[in-house]
Amino acid sequence: MSDLEHENEHTADGPMRCGFVAVIGSPNAGKSTLTNALVGEKVTIVTHKVQTTRFAVRGVAIAGPTQIVLVDTPGVFAPRSRLDKAMVNAAWNGADDADAIVHVIDAGARVRLEQGEAKSGDRRMVEDDERVIEGLKTAGKQAILALNKIDLISRDYLLKLSQELFELGCYSDVFMISAKRGYGTDQLKSDLAERMPTGVWHYPEDQVADLPSRILAAEITREKVYLRLHEELPYASMVETEEWKRLRDGSIRVSQTIIIERDSQKPIVIGKGGSALKAIGEASRLELEEVMGCKVHLFLNVKVDPKWMNRRSHYTNVGLDFDA
Repeated sequence: MSDLEHENEHTADGPMRCGFVAVIGSPNAGKSTLTNALVGEKVTIVTHKVQTTRFAVRGVAIAGPTQIVLVDTPGVFAPRSRLDKAMVNAAWNGADDADAIVHVIDAGARVRLEQGEAKSGDRRMVEDDERVIEGLKTAGKQAILALNKIDLISRDYLLKLSQELFELGCYSDVFMISAKRGYGTDQLKSDLAERMPTGVWHYPEDQVADLPSRILAAEITREKVYLRLHEELPYASMVETEEWKRLRDGSIRVSQTIIIERDSQKPIVIGKGGSALKAIGEASRLELEEVMGCKVHLFLNVKVDPKWMNRRSHYTNVGLDFDA
């Protein structure tokens, strides 16, 4: 019996519980922000780019005697490329295997669209929400609706919207939240804890994420690339950790390659005199040191690979289905 297992599976606060919660929704609805808020630490990257999360990332939240394994899934949208199809497939797979599903909807997008004040991407986001709703209905699944970004909307409209969505018949409950500000997330967390089945915890108490260090490091650097270059660099880029070595002094040597599709993108990533690449590396190194708790030596390289999106290894390395 492991150190996570107890003979009676009870604590002073009640029976031990552990289960999986899939966090689904359209790209940029706030799924990763909500996952981080529920865990209490950053476990998945957040940027202004749509479709930032490319594969299911597991964050581990604790609520009394309950361990909630949150599966932050890629957004559900109309897929076009092979990568798109693999990402949408990963999202629905996460929902299929979960004990509970949370559907995050950006309430602000619906308000703006209805009032004729739509921003870029609002219409697509609402269309993607409808895609999720149809998927839930087809699968005969009930989800918990999390109306996000409520701090930007009037209460009257929120009540109207929540009623309209609840009447669609695919939601068991509705929570009004602001994942970014933390409004309503404690109540949602408590509700999720009560839904988890009894059983031993899957992870040690101090573990907040289930992601190999090499992949976590690549995700952190990819976030910095997007945050630094989100206006200039297209969505089609990735980061690969090629070396991860613990040195004798306890520090870690990390070598990574930023992979882009075209030669014309290389000067953008490198920047004048190497300024952009240096800034990306510095930001990534600082966060890696915070996460790993030791000194990190980070070396970045930039490579052009027009066909990276069609290479099987780039999918299997992060658990995506190349043939989806």
